[in-house]
Amino acid sequence: MEVRTDFVAAEEPMEIRLLAGRDRRRVAVTMRTPGHDFELATGFLFGEGVLADRHEVARISYCLDPDLDPEQQYNIVNVFLRAGRLPDLGRLERHFYTTSACGVCGKATLEALRIRGCPVLGEGPVVDAAVLRTLPDRLRAAQGLFTATGGLHAAALFTQEGELVALREDVGRHNAMDKLIGWAFLEGRLPLRDHVVMVSGRASFELVQKAVVAGIPVFCAVSAPSSLAVEVARAFGLTLVAFLRGDRFNIYSGFERVALPASTPTR
Repeated sequence: MEVRTDFVAAEEPMEIRLLAGRDRRRVAVTMRTPGHDFELATGFLFGEGVLADRHEVARISYCLDPDLDPEQQYNIVNVFLRAGRLPDLGRLERHFYTTSACGVCGKATLEALRIRGCPVLGEGPVVDAAVLRTLPDRLRAAQGLFTATGGLHAAALFTQEGELVALREDVGRHNAMDKLIGWAFLEGRLPLRDHVVMVSGRASFELVQKAVVAGIPVFCAVSAPSSLAVEVARAFGLTLVAFLRGDRFNIYSGFERVALPASTPTR
């Protein structure tokens, strides 16, 4: 038997509070890896339709109330709105508690996305198949925390030429995506019409719908897609690539955005 020190991924609760005028509301609690917390909060709120533009946000801060347990002060994020009152938060009633494993409980339906007014994605970029094949290695090379712990999911944003733009890691795959989209939200880069997103796990409905809301036209995953993820991708014109490993991948929707060699069969 050998005893040695090992690094493990951190996982702590984070509460998201929304404040406007005299109104204050606790809107979600998620289990996450600490870091990029403001991006996580805004990415989640954007994905749920609470925020539409970064100019709606006056400021973001941790809750440093002296009466609060010091260990919890950096586990509460306050998002202050410029408006004098909170927006309708009825859609969040069944979304209050999220976990690092499965994301928001009571997932939205395909019809809910249509009701929200998410448009069908435009033509977007055409990505060479050779570029797609390089993305898993480029994602893994940029995963510093995964290299140390072996326990984190990642979501990475690339250009159509395969250049890494941004990457976020978290114990929860939905958190990694929210952090990435939150980064784009705060930087004023949304919608991400000319980009490709790559995730380190499977293509779940939840992740695909987040890509649709952020306007990302090409979604790639190392592992399998779910049936509902494929349905959402086809309904909203998103290119869904899965089982992207080595020299192989499957395209489930949006074939027109992938440039394949003339002799390559599509699957």
